[in-house]
Amino acid sequence: MKLITGEARREFFHTFRREALHLEMRDTYGTQVEQPHLKKWESGERDEGEWLQPWFRTVRAATEAGKSIRRARIVSEPVTDYQRWVLSDSHLFTEAGEQIVWIPRRRVSAIPLPGNDFWLFDEETVIFSVFAGTGEVVERQLSVDPDVVQLCKAAFEAVWPLGIPDHEYNPA
Repeated sequence: MKLITGEARREFFHTFRREALHLEMRDTYGTQVEQPHLKKWESGERDEGEWLQPWFRTVRAATEAGKSIRRARIVSEPVTDYQRWVLSDSHLFTEAGEQIVWIPRRRVSAIPLPGNDFWLFDEETVIFSVFAGTGEVVERQLSVDPDVVQLCKAAFEAVWPLGIPDHEYNPA
């Protein structure tokens, strides 16, 4: 595994050719970018979402070019406040062109999953995000090892059909 920066990871969103797959398996994240917006939501303040526009432009450009971006979120239920916050704006991600499903954790008990969240680009390159307990990213690991790629592809494709489409997911 090779360690890379967040900037190096972002470049893959502009250079992938066909498909980017993202598997999220944590119930809470705590990235520096998200924290102020999560706090606004928790206090009942409205967030216009301007900070998300660069991502939405990236997604739109990719999908308009015929590329696919799929995100699978494995979540514990009842969901955390963090996931409720994410769900409150996830329609914006799908409107930009992402395909998103939510998978209740109880549905994946028998599926072998990698130890960390990942992005898989074109079935060639995996980038794992390693998080601290607080939810901050502590490192990003890049792998082109065919066995690692296959593990991630198999895990993603195993959970995808178990997912509930974003517009249908309504945790109690």
